[in-house]
Amino acid sequence: MRFSRLRLNGFKSFVDPTELVISDGLTGVVGPNGCGKSNLLEALRWVMGENRASAMRGGGMEDVIFAGAATRGARNFAEVALSIDNSDRLAPAGFNEDDTLEVVRRITRDAGSAYKANGKDTRARDVQMLFADASTGAHSPALVRQGQISD
Repeated sequence: MRFSRLRLNGFKSFVDPTELVISDGLTGVVGPNGCGKSNLLEALRWVMGENRASAMRGGGMEDVIFAGAATRGARNFAEVALSIDNSDRLAPAGFNEDDTLEVVRRITRDAGSAYKANGKDTRARDVQMLFADASTGAHSPALVRQGQISD
């Protein structure tokens, strides 16, 4: 299972739709402090089922929704979509119908979050198991978060 694309919309500092293509080999994100590097990693964790607001550096899960700025109004939702190359059909049975698997998590203010897999509603637990079965997931040691390198 190989990640191929990460799309963010209204997630933390990514107020406008943003797409990160994850190519073969090593993909790195480099930039100055405050540009959103940590937010990309948190978006990956979040779409894979992270449910602890503290892991998202927030007080509540709705803190992942863009809160507004001096020149931009707050958003009412945040959405993250992760595209996965599933051409080898290594995903669990319930997710193995297509060559590409897209997992989407969307949170709306005062309404909570919901998941979709290839456009179909799915449970958070099923998404968490999808990534756990692939030896990855929101708590994978391969996802190194802010401050963890020095630890």
